[in-house]
Amino acid sequence: MENQRALMMGNGIPEEALECVMIYVNDPRDRSVVSQVCKQWYRIDALTRKHVTVAFCYTIKPSDLTRRFKRLESLKLKGKPRAAMFNLTPEDWGAYARPWIEEISSSCLCLKSLHLRRMIVKDSDLATLVGSHGHMLQALKLEKCSGFSTLGLLKIARSCRSLKVLFLEESSIKDEGGEWLHELALRNSSLEVLNFYLTCLESISTKDLMLIATNCPSLTFLRVNECDILDLRGVLEKATELEEFGGGEFDNIDGHALATEYRSVNFPPRVISLVGLNYMSDTGLPLLLPRACNLMKLDLQFTFLSTENHCELLHLCTNLEVLEVRNVIGDRGLEAVANHCKKLRRLRVEAGEEEDEDDEQRLVSHRGLSMIAQGCLNLEFIAIHVTDISNSALEAVGEYCKNLRDFRLVLLDKEEKITDLPLDNGVMALLLGCSKLNRFGLYLRPGGLTDTGLDYIGKYSTNVRWMLLGFVGESDKGLIEFSKGCSKLERLEMRGCCFSGSAIAAAVLNLKSLKYIWVQGYQGTATGKELLAMSRPFWNIEFIPPSTGTRDELDVMEEEMSGHQPAQILAYYSLAGRRTDNPKSVILLSPDS
Repeated sequence: MENQRALMMGNGIPEEALECVMIYVNDPRDRSVVSQVCKQWYRIDALTRKHVTVAFCYTIKPSDLTRRFKRLESLKLKGKPRAAMFNLTPEDWGAYARPWIEEISSSCLCLKSLHLRRMIVKDSDLATLVGSHGHMLQALKLEKCSGFSTLGLLKIARSCRSLKVLFLEESSIKDEGGEWLHELALRNSSLEVLNFYLTCLESISTKDLMLIATNCPSLTFLRVNECDILDLRGVLEKATELEEFGGGEFDNIDGHALATEYRSVNFPPRVISLVGLNYMSDTGLPLLLPRACNLMKLDLQFTFLSTENHCELLHLCTNLEVLEVRNVIGDRGLEAVANHCKKLRRLRVEAGEEEDEDDEQRLVSHRGLSMIAQGCLNLEFIAIHVTDISNSALEAVGEYCKNLRDFRLVLLDKEEKITDLPLDNGVMALLLGCSKLNRFGLYLRPGGLTDTGLDYIGKYSTNVRWMLLGFVGESDKGLIEFSKGCSKLERLEMRGCCFSGSAIAAAVLNLKSLKYIWVQGYQGTATGKELLAMSRPFWNIEFIPPSTGTRDELDVMEEEMSGHQPAQILAYYSLAGRRTDNPKSVILLSPDS
């Protein structure tokens, strides 16, 4: 009888055996499928799930999450929409960490790792977290967060002595002194990752960094802010296990005089990833050239390297897998990458400063994209800003990049005449050829993609789950045809739409897998009432009306320079109901209101 009870559902698999198997199922989508098999599998999934990612913090109540997953060891929470990274949402929009921190502190007794992204975190929140989990916390990531200061970090440094990961990159932190880093250096010997890159923290002592490098023999990842690279020589000598280094600052006022001193900087022998290298010019190249062949990741976005410098360096980077640059690399630089970086998996080309774009040789176009597609066959990720584009370039991506999973293209407005628009056929060829694609972004200009092209995206984005569309299509008809496809699309972001609010609402109802949509700029009313047509159970609709203001207050993209801030829509599935912490500028739409 006892044996019969032990052999529950699940094809007669004993519960103990099922638990042993379940701990090896890590993919969240696989876990979701497993939990829907039967009640027993649902319960075992809840007991054995160690990590959960909440893609949007308002989709579930903190208490509901902890009630189901009682043994969570790792939690990742995402807050504000991605638009917040481009200052397109109000500063007080929401995404406060407090409710989550309080619930975690009282209910997640096994939690060792917490990752918050684009959330508002207060010093008091960090104090609460320290009070409950300081003795066991091993990883704390506050990525692109705001609201806290170095006093909050001081509490973390004093209490979390088992901390292995402290990640603060791109967070807005109030600098109340550097005591937090000193305490971290004195009290912690297990640190493996320390990252305060792009945080604007100024009260940083290189002596404290030296002490951390000395006391933490397992330190493999270090990203700092704009500390003089020459002052970091001792740190780099002590951190012998370092594999990734980021940050540092080069002085170009008397660069040639410092060239000899830069040669005295020695990166640890295990370093395979370099990020930042702020303001480095050609005088710093001798620091990189000797170890270029060992590098697997290289970020040159904040350097002052010319197109020629990029070519000189990249033709030596034969083992490079990840490259991030500005479009100063030019088509010639991308040709060097295509010819020599055959192992490249990820490529990001961001828009450069205005002065970078005065020289046509420094611009990236369809020619560079075509060469990259044909030369780097292992590419999985491409995010590229171009000044010119053609259908043939997109066709080349579809033909050669069979492993591509994430493709994002932004057409800059620097050139009046574009070689080949619209891009309907090129987009179709890319989507047909890149069958593994699950993230797709296309940010063009009016006329860049017709309704036919939108229809192609709907039909051939068979595996795409996230999509960004900017200035595409011609009419509501194109959006409706698009929405009849995209069977797996879960998250959609759109800007510069020519579509009406009623068409957007109809499209949302057609997209059966859609969980989240954000729109800025569309043809709608000042009240957003037409959006109520998309209402359904558990579906929240938020509306920010159009507004006017000075240019300094608004995003300075060309379409908004008249002082007009377009209306925004955010709609999403939520089991938590309507939120209550929205500012007055965010209107919660409801059929009952």
